[in-house]
Amino acid sequence: MKLFCVLGIESSCDDTGAAVIRSDGTILGESLASQHAIHEQFGGVVPGLAKDAHEENIDRVINTALQRANMSMEDVDAIGVTVGPGLEICLRVGCNRGRELAMKYNKPFVGVHHLEAHILMARIPPVKHDNNGGEQSATYDEIVQSSGDRAMDFPFLALLVSGGHCQILKCLGIGRYAIVGGTLDDSLGEAFDKIARLLGLPVGGGGGPAVEALSLDGDPHSVALPIPMQRRKDCDFSYAGLKTSVRMAAERMCVERGVESPERLRYEDKANIAASFQHVAFRHVEIRLGRAMELVEKEDGIRTLAVVGGVAANKELRRRLNALCSDRIEPWEMLVPPPRLCTDQGAMSAWAAVERLSVGSSDLAEDQEVFARYPFSVSLNDAS
Repeated sequence: MKLFCVLGIESSCDDTGAAVIRSDGTILGESLASQHAIHEQFGGVVPGLAKDAHEENIDRVINTALQRANMSMEDVDAIGVTVGPGLEICLRVGCNRGRELAMKYNKPFVGVHHLEAHILMARIPPVKHDNNGGEQSATYDEIVQSSGDRAMDFPFLALLVSGGHCQILKCLGIGRYAIVGGTLDDSLGEAFDKIARLLGLPVGGGGGPAVEALSLDGDPHSVALPIPMQRRKDCDFSYAGLKTSVRMAAERMCVERGVESPERLRYEDKANIAASFQHVAFRHVEIRLGRAMELVEKEDGIRTLAVVGGVAANKELRRRLNALCSDRIEPWEMLVPPPRLCTDQGAMSAWAAVERLSVGSSDLAEDQEVFARYPFSVSLNDAS
């Protein structure tokens, strides 16, 4: 089978990423420019500053990924770029650079759906790194014929949990996804960020990791919090009410301790709040996901779960969902990308492009737009 290599570019939010992936899943080279230090003082991403940082870093990140792969643009067989959803002014930086490179070097181009890229990371073969680049270039027809093995086959159920999204999807094939449940308000990652800010935690590296680390020193049953949407028998999520309950509990604790704000609570109190929030937030996931699992198991015979997105890097969530899968009457298989591949980076764009190209799907670079909102229930373009 002829192997081919794809350069992936990611600039949907606050990190600039690029990677070169071979079609067998080998990461040949990658680079990531973090913006954590830029946005930490503001407690969240400032779009204008993010765009400026992307423009400053994009060429260096791409060149570094190519250098680490021991490759040049002439050696790359195709280019994949995240085109939505995300911050439009940030998406445009990566998309424009990817379009320019595709047209200059006459390479096949793929406009990558950011959420599909997260999901498809669960299908990448066990991740390998190889510094011996310079694979023989493949023609477009050879690319289409190179499907290769995958870590999991369609159909499967996916739980997508990130800073901007919280969805359960039935995954039927490349570009074929049905939403089983979604959030009615905040995403799980967004709720983590807000709790981190409430407690005065450093959020430069993301609120999720900060709350996760703090919760290790807390009692998850110390603060009484309601599990959201107990009366609704669907598969949707809601975190706005839980976020409010945490704030009110923290404010009551402030009165008891005689301090003016949750940021000034004792470390032990903050840890208990963090642990209790995380416990209830994950219990909400277990209930809604368990219902979705029953549904697709009965209707489609699906017994495979992919857990993807930035929050999938949380060790406690992985442990609890693994137990949810293994404790069923007929156990499910669960696949989760390595933690560093759960967050946004160039490898996910590159691998999504590999998957699209392998089924003969690509886009016209000169016509590609970016989309701040990109409805996920609609199939991607299949223009080759």
